[in-house]
Amino acid sequence: MRVNILVNTHFLMGNPIDFLHLQPIYFSLLSFFFNLVLLLLLFCSWVCKKKVACENSDGFINEGIKKVPFSYNKKLVLLCCVSLSVFYSVLFLLSLFHWHTNGWVLLDLLFAALAWGAISIILRCVNNDSQEQKLPFLLKVWWVFYTMVSSYRLVVDFILYEKQELVTVHTVISDLVGVCTGLFLCFLCLWKKGEGERINLLKEPLLSSAESSVNDEITTPFSKAGILSLMSFSWMSPLVTLGNEKIIDSKDVPQVDRGDRAESLFLIFRRKLEWDDGERRITTFKLIKALFLSVWRDIVISTLFAFVYTFSCYVAPYLMDNFVQYLNGNRQYKYQGYVLVTTFFVAKLVECQTRRQWFFWAAKAGLGMRSVLVSMIYEKGLTLPCHSKQGHTSGEIINLMAVDADRIGAFSWFMHDPWILVLQISLALWILYKSLGLGSIAAFPATILVMLANYPFAKLEEKFQSSLMKSKDNRMKKTSEVLLNMKILKLQGWEMKFLSKILELRHIEAGWLKKFVYNSSGISSVLWTAPSFISATAFGACILLKIPLESGKILAALATFRILQGPIYKLPETISMIVQTKVSLSRIASFLCLDDLKQDVVGRLPSENSEIAVEITNGTFSWDDSSPVPTLRDMNFKVSQGMNVAICGTVGSGKSSLLSSILGEVPKISGNLNVCGRKAYIAQSPWIQSGKVEENILFGKPMEREWYERVLEACSLNKDLEILPFHDQTVIGERGINLSGGQKQRIQIARALYQNADIYLFDDPFSAVDAHTGSHLFKEVLLGLLRHKTVLYVTHQVEFLPEADLILVMKDGKITQAGKYNEILDSGTDFMELVGAHTDALATVGSYETGCDSAKSTMNKENDLLHDEEKEEKILGNKPSGQLVQEEEREKGKVGFIVYQKYMALAYGGAVIPLILIVQILFQLLNIGSNYWMTWVTPVSKDTEPPVSGFTLILVYVLLAIASSFCILVRALLVAMTGFKIATELFTQMHLRIFRASMSFFDSTPMGRILNRASTDQSVADLRLPGQFAYVAIAAINILGIIGVMVQVAWQVLIIFIPVVAACAWYRQYYISAARELARLAGISRSPMVHHFSETLSGITTIRSFDQEPRFRGDIMRLSDCYSRLRFHSTGVMEWLCFRLDLLSTIAFACSLVILVSAPEGVINPSFAGLAVTYALNLNSLQSTLVWTLCDLENKMISVERMLQYINIPSEPPLVIESTRPEKSWPSRGEITICNLQVRYGPHLPMVLHGLTCNFPGGLKTGIVGRTGCGKSTLIQTLFRIVEPAAGEIRIDGINILTIGLHDLRSRLSIIPQDPTMFEGTVRSNLDPLEEYADDQIWEALDRCQLGDEVRKKELKLDSPG
Repeated sequence: MRVNILVNTHFLMGNPIDFLHLQPIYFSLLSFFFNLVLLLLLFCSWVCKKKVACENSDGFINEGIKKVPFSYNKKLVLLCCVSLSVFYSVLFLLSLFHWHTNGWVLLDLLFAALAWGAISIILRCVNNDSQEQKLPFLLKVWWVFYTMVSSYRLVVDFILYEKQELVTVHTVISDLVGVCTGLFLCFLCLWKKGEGERINLLKEPLLSSAESSVNDEITTPFSKAGILSLMSFSWMSPLVTLGNEKIIDSKDVPQVDRGDRAESLFLIFRRKLEWDDGERRITTFKLIKALFLSVWRDIVISTLFAFVYTFSCYVAPYLMDNFVQYLNGNRQYKYQGYVLVTTFFVAKLVECQTRRQWFFWAAKAGLGMRSVLVSMIYEKGLTLPCHSKQGHTSGEIINLMAVDADRIGAFSWFMHDPWILVLQISLALWILYKSLGLGSIAAFPATILVMLANYPFAKLEEKFQSSLMKSKDNRMKKTSEVLLNMKILKLQGWEMKFLSKILELRHIEAGWLKKFVYNSSGISSVLWTAPSFISATAFGACILLKIPLESGKILAALATFRILQGPIYKLPETISMIVQTKVSLSRIASFLCLDDLKQDVVGRLPSENSEIAVEITNGTFSWDDSSPVPTLRDMNFKVSQGMNVAICGTVGSGKSSLLSSILGEVPKISGNLNVCGRKAYIAQSPWIQSGKVEENILFGKPMEREWYERVLEACSLNKDLEILPFHDQTVIGERGINLSGGQKQRIQIARALYQNADIYLFDDPFSAVDAHTGSHLFKEVLLGLLRHKTVLYVTHQVEFLPEADLILVMKDGKITQAGKYNEILDSGTDFMELVGAHTDALATVGSYETGCDSAKSTMNKENDLLHDEEKEEKILGNKPSGQLVQEEEREKGKVGFIVYQKYMALAYGGAVIPLILIVQILFQLLNIGSNYWMTWVTPVSKDTEPPVSGFTLILVYVLLAIASSFCILVRALLVAMTGFKIATELFTQMHLRIFRASMSFFDSTPMGRILNRASTDQSVADLRLPGQFAYVAIAAINILGIIGVMVQVAWQVLIIFIPVVAACAWYRQYYISAARELARLAGISRSPMVHHFSETLSGITTIRSFDQEPRFRGDIMRLSDCYSRLRFHSTGVMEWLCFRLDLLSTIAFACSLVILVSAPEGVINPSFAGLAVTYALNLNSLQSTLVWTLCDLENKMISVERMLQYINIPSEPPLVIESTRPEKSWPSRGEITICNLQVRYGPHLPMVLHGLTCNFPGGLKTGIVGRTGCGKSTLIQTLFRIVEPAAGEIRIDGINILTIGLHDLRSRLSIIPQDPTMFEGTVRSNLDPLEEYADDQIWEALDRCQLGDEVRKKELKLDSPG
């Protein structure tokens, strides 16, 4: 396969790598042997396939052959193989007739040509055979092997060249062609455009509806891009151009390829994830393995590029001594300078291309892993039983998705760094040995010492990170709980107390954060001093061993150290990310190990000929498996198809638990539970999704207009829809905030009715509606539309019981009576007590009926007023701006300088920033000075006497290194201190303004938006932004230093750098418009995911009861795909820019080298020229790093921008106004006077109360009645100033409540809200959050509510968990 080179290569004992060198003749022998083996294997494979084809020819012909078009990849593969066959044929002919080389070499070339020709024929056959579209495995193995052998041969060629042994040009060209073609073939066989396994997996049933909905979407140009477009990222150009023409919107960004979407990746992940004995026992290792197998192709491709990139980086240091010697006049052959320049240029081109592809494919893999984890966490959330969720609140689970999954996805940027660092250190030690001889051996223990010095820091970092995440979970858990119940906190005036609790939790978190960032500073300081320490050790060893130091060898060593600086400087962040990712993986793995809801609790009866709808035999159920007293016991009853079953009993008797057990939510201890048919569930507390009213009712089913209208009529919703601004297209706020309790309940009932299920489970649905509406619902729903359905309903309304076919009376978790109304009325005491209590309550109400006539006249007037009100609201409702929940606000255009200014001013008014810059500039000057010193005092050749002694040389170098190390330590501490201060201030100010915001802000802002800022954006401010700012300063100052060094050597390089810098600036400006908006859109697309997740967890029982898990799973996957496509193209546009900047820098570097080698001998100092080249080697990576970091910083600053939005939200009126504070005894009488009161929920919403004027005498009990949605709750909220009046006034005991502080007002009033609320904590903390009352007063309140005895039974009494 190669021309024989007769070289007498012998093994030199002085070179430890000589044992790896084979004589070229042996390569020809090995190559001939392997080509022969390949030909035999291909022949055997062909014979076997022919035999199988003949045996199955009939059936194959009958099936018909459907030819599949040859893919673009396979065409390129075929072209490469044909080209190689022709190339080796030409070499064979030239060797035979012109070069007259060795016979083994001729055989090698001949069989190489035959082997690649045979491969070409095989590939062409694959195209014609529709049954085999994948590339044969044997060929893939051969290409990898061929690439490795060719790479090794190329290395040997360079080594022989360095030894000045004979290496012919065509040999080097042959090996170079082999390496390039092999790498290209490996890339093509790994890269697939969404084909193969991922697409085949889509055939599995999971989200068939989701598939059809995304098929029509525009797919990213990446999936159809050619090889040149992929290499140059030109497939991103249309989007970049569009970003310059208009502000990009989400709909402008195409969808990711089908193989990269959440559903296909999730299916692969589930198949690869291993369970132990069929149980979910997922270890961190298994999770990593499954993640790798889900995106293995992307990871392998990025690994391949990273490997080639690492080798290409060390070509220049390897040849640096030759370059300096050339400039000094030691020239081996004509045009050697231009050959060196060309070699440098090609190496930098390869470095540029592979670096960009490495980052892109790694980011693509990270997006896939994140998407898989979000889907898996959501899937687990759908299957969690209530007793598992008790240990993991919604806030913690959301944190897993919003923070941990994101962090694991971001780790893809760092996953190759550990092995790359090992490889780079190995290559560096090899080049150092070549340059410094035995003196370089000292560099190895110095490197080990640096790594060992980091070990204790790394262990501490892991500990701090784990504690930090736990404290963050606790904070997010409390934040989620508080935001969920903000209304009750505002009503009671408790919001500042709960804010202090969150600030206390943040204080604990900040303690761990402070330790974490200062520990990271320690790691950073140690690693940043590593290059200086290692180089000083190596140079000192050379001095001790009397090894002469020449400037060429010194510069080769310094170039090696400068390349090694990059990964070493990045190592602190890599260690931090490894630790954070490890913690996140273990957290997710432990969450996935939680027990699922058992599927065998409910048995399914066949629907054919089954008369039984629900049957429980000897059933025992308990929410807590460890409790000695089960929740339900001795359950025995049977419900036939079409029966109407009422369940009644006192509070806490187990009625709701019975319905939950039928749904399969309560763990079964013993007995049998069988159900026949589809179920629909109406919960006691309505669960309403954010979205349109119509969407809530349809709940995933297609619209059937006639049935839909019947459902609306039965649920008495038509009148309510008329007064809503957009009728059934009105968007409901979070948790149905813009609906009354009764409206929410009736929408929930309508949702169940529309499903047309077989079994309906009502959990006291009539308690939230007035008596008239309740009677209408009972008549039209239970006795109307559901008269032929099986219905089980819990109720406290005794008047509904006579219509039941079966009544179950419950007490203490048991069914004490069962039968029809008349049968059980006289057969036991429990049911008689219920009926008697209801009769007594009615009698009590009857004593107030004397004012009935006046009430009726008042009601008539109110009805007239309501009618006018409805008409006016109907007119106002036609305005499109009337929706309560608006789209999330996003800034447009570039992130303003004011955002950066505000951010920096948060830490000591920005006074530390100049100090950080000064320290970094001082470090750069000391670093350049130390390298200048070594270059100046070392001679160019052995013949020149050094100007200073070896001791003086190393002493000055060490002193400069120590000074620069001190600068590094100071800079790292200042950055950590500043970043911590800013993050703390951002958190405090944002939360203070959120808690002081009016209730309308919470009504119109989904909780996910706030949680997104409190978790994801806060994490960016805590951990990412300080480092990003530091990297920008470091890279910018470094580039200025490089340009300064190069200009000092040859000012002509300015002619090149000025246009290159201008072009780079233009490219950045052209790019940033698209990149900025993509980053903003990606940030906004997080909020719907967080919100959907939170909403799902709160309504999980309802979702499971309707068997809607697949639809909700599809929703989260579509939301995840939306985020992925935005992040994917954001990464693509960044690489688009960086590739072009790298290319410009490489051209500038090559032109600078041409200037140096073209200069007359003696004009330029060879040592200083070599130093300039040494610095210039990092120019392209530094420039692209600077621009990339600048753009990434702007993208990260969007998090600050979003937090500043909430820092600037309007606040409620003051909590206390000292000048108008009421007396402590106020209100003493309780007289309320309302005059011309007008109220609306927002400036873009219609009026709810119109000029209300009335008077409530003090000391009397006043009832406010009216149809659902007429404004009763609004009036109460206005009394508490939850909603500020648009006009009019309210006076309590003569004081206008609009003139006093909110805390003074709300703390003097009390309310029992519609929705019961309990906070995590003790009974005491729930009753007295402000700690104002003694125990006796708390016990008195409990006794009045008949809860005192229950609390006294608990071991901890008032300190029992609430």
